[in-house]
Amino acid sequence: MTAGNDSVLELLPMVFAAPNEALTRAEGVLAADPPPLHASVAHQVIGIWQRDFGDTRLALAHLRRARDLAARADSPEREADVLATLGVALVHSGRTREGLAAFERGVARGTGHTRARVLFRRAYVWWVLGRHKEALEDVRRAIPVLRQADDVIWTARALTLRATVHLALGSVERADADFTAAERLWDTTGQEHDKADAVESRGLAAFRSGDVPAALRLLDEAEERYAKLGTPTFMLTIRRCEVLMAAGLATEALAEADAATAALDGIGGQSTRRAELLLVAARAARLAGEPRTSLARAALAVRLFAGQRRTWYETHARLVLIEARAATGRGSGRLVADAAAVAERLAAFGAPAAPEASLLAGRIALGLGWTADAERHLAVAARSRHGGPPLARMTGWAAQALRARAAGSARGVLEACRRGLDVLDDHRMTLGASELRARATAQGAELAALAQEASLVSGGPRRLLVWSERWRATVLTAPPTRPPADPALLSGMTAFREIAARAEAARTDGGRPVPALEREQRRLEREIRSRTLHMRGGAPGDGDRFDVGRLLRRLGDGVRLVELAMLDGRVHVLLCGQGRVRRFEAGLLAEAEREAEHVQAGLRRLAHPGAEARLPLVEAAGARLQELLLGPAAAHLGSGPVVVVPPGRLHRVPWALLPALRERVLSVSPSASSWLRARDTAPPPGGRQVLVRGPGLASGGAEVTELAERYGVRAGGAGGVPGVRDGGSGVPGAAGAVPGAPGAGVHPAPAAASFARDGSLTTVLEGDAARVPRVLRELDGAASAHIAAHGTFRADSPLFSSLRMADGPLIVHDFERLDRSPYRIILSCCDTARFASVGADELLGLVTALLPLGTAGVVACSAPVNDEAVVPLMLALHKGLDAGLSLAEALRDARAALPDDAVHRATGWAFSAFGAA
Repeated sequence: MTAGNDSVLELLPMVFAAPNEALTRAEGVLAADPPPLHASVAHQVIGIWQRDFGDTRLALAHLRRARDLAARADSPEREADVLATLGVALVHSGRTREGLAAFERGVARGTGHTRARVLFRRAYVWWVLGRHKEALEDVRRAIPVLRQADDVIWTARALTLRATVHLALGSVERADADFTAAERLWDTTGQEHDKADAVESRGLAAFRSGDVPAALRLLDEAEERYAKLGTPTFMLTIRRCEVLMAAGLATEALAEADAATAALDGIGGQSTRRAELLLVAARAARLAGEPRTSLARAALAVRLFAGQRRTWYETHARLVLIEARAATGRGSGRLVADAAAVAERLAAFGAPAAPEASLLAGRIALGLGWTADAERHLAVAARSRHGGPPLARMTGWAAQALRARAAGSARGVLEACRRGLDVLDDHRMTLGASELRARATAQGAELAALAQEASLVSGGPRRLLVWSERWRATVLTAPPTRPPADPALLSGMTAFREIAARAEAARTDGGRPVPALEREQRRLEREIRSRTLHMRGGAPGDGDRFDVGRLLRRLGDGVRLVELAMLDGRVHVLLCGQGRVRRFEAGLLAEAEREAEHVQAGLRRLAHPGAEARLPLVEAAGARLQELLLGPAAAHLGSGPVVVVPPGRLHRVPWALLPALRERVLSVSPSASSWLRARDTAPPPGGRQVLVRGPGLASGGAEVTELAERYGVRAGGAGGVPGVRDGGSGVPGAAGAVPGAPGAGVHPAPAAASFARDGSLTTVLEGDAARVPRVLRELDGAASAHIAAHGTFRADSPLFSSLRMADGPLIVHDFERLDRSPYRIILSCCDTARFASVGADELLGLVTALLPLGTAGVVACSAPVNDEAVVPLMLALHKGLDAGLSLAEALRDARAALPDDAVHRATGWAFSAFGAA
């Protein structure tokens, strides 16, 4: 082999080190009219690039030309190598029979080291086809030869492939060993694309072992590496979608899979990847509650896989197809048989999804009343409860619970549900991001519903209350993991705030959006969210279990707690107080949701003068809501305070509008457990309070000015508080730290302040002083805070719901950086009590972000309100707080003190007190 040959052959490893440079150099070789051997290498390099990153039709043309040129050069080894590359391309284009035939010729033509490389690539194809036994056999034959030849790159590739096959078969430990060995070899090379692939593979391994945050972090890192190389990889999208689905982000996974499919079609990419993207999209659509979309995607994936002779994948696609048919209400004996056949085939493959298919067959059989068939299938699925990743064990416990229900054993149902939800709790606590914790609870929805059903039948109201609490607002049981002091995250949040402020200013000034700013804002949102999803949670633990006796003792004889449980679409009222729990049956949940939307529309109208005629309609709707939500329990509330614990789907109900609650001391809590924690939360010493006024309020945030004067602080005008500069003031001990930075603690930032009448320190931030970093420093550890600012609720991304400050939006992610949020917070802004209902029964929004961080009570608004009407309500509220009342007591009295017109009454109804402070 000559030096010139060596130079050209260097292009082959360069395809996976610097792909675009390799492509350019190969095209340069062809432009110089090279000899057949050199031309063969150049065409092979272009074919590999097109196969993996471009158009498969062009890839096949170049690779066939490379094969012909190798034969003309009379180089059997060169021909064998090209045949292997061509075989991979043919399989990826859906021509499986031709591809395998090319490999047969390649194995026959090559010898020694070259044959080992051919065997490795055939092993890869076997993996693509889902024929894992054959893949392991070929890679077993290839690795010793590659090692003996000291071929570091191809040995590392072979180890990575073997690890990936092990993962497909559920052998995580074997995969980890091979990935570790491969990474050691990659570190000695300059193969940047292969290194990115190794990071991607480690992400897959983390996912298979149940570590979702690590999987997301590694896949994002791999994506960054690929982006630097300019080499898109659709397999990364497929793997990322799988992780997103496990994290409860099925809607996002569906969007990503569909976008990738469109991009792949646009470049004429690999048919095999298209089928895999359709499969992952079908699974995502099913999990997102779109069974018809799932049906269409899965049916197409089945046809493609069948044509590609990929039985492993075809069987998985058939499982999703059957699940989609079942979800559309097509239960039948044929569907049971189909699910059972899929389960048997998956089990024969050794696929980890086999228990899911058996559970599906059993569930459909139960729906048809075929108890014997159901027991047979469920018994097989239940075996997975003793081992494997968390979601596989939950599948097993779900099957065991269904078996117990079919056998009439309520005790067995409750035990299986308890064990399954314990597995979910452990998994959930490994997730650091509150969004992931909330969405992950969807995996336990069936278990929780089965347990509530069993407890209703056999255990009475107390047991139903325990199980209602078992899966309600679990995210609030522990503070979220604080975002790391990551400079990239902090700078990203600062940049996001600046861009969002500029976009808002452009819309306000010109009335038209600025697409470039909005695109950059969305990009920064994705970056911030991605980094927060990487956070790991603390060690799994049992936490505090809900104790009915403790709840009843804290309620005493005067307070009633009303917890609403949903069973089979109906509202069940659990009335707690006077040492007992009573159950009442109310109306249908769907009707209550519709009525609540009508009420919200009415309140929006009443926020504007001139809509007085709608007031009787809104009040009548409130009476209908009471009948649907409280039913006969309304007559047993007594005369004392009431705590309402609604499910997530009823979070927008303005509870003060209900006639039985209108004149009461009323508070709302996401769960009884959350209310108990709020009752036990002690206020911080010192009584420090913060008043914040954001820009752009119609009333100018007038209550802040009046409150500042009431507390002895002279507030300024638009220019800010007199004497305040961003750099600081002469307040002793006012040097603060940025929340979330190393060593950050509760240190008030410099601000204009004076001692109020009770000796506590009051800080006022307005104008240019009301910037997010400054506001956060002051809020951290305060006894109370009042924020008058425009609120924006983001249904599409609830943790980007915000309050508008002088320098841009103060978002939920910002609040999560606090060491301790204020003991009491009053949010006198529209939509601050709106939430996104996610997971099993979880809420994401401003209020729920504050409750686990040390806030014991919040006053917030669930609807748009009239800014000017808010001012007297807030002043009256603070008057009650100054008199020593709780938030709920002060809000009740403040409503009563308002003028008796439609605008003011609607404003009072729109606000709720959350918690127990």
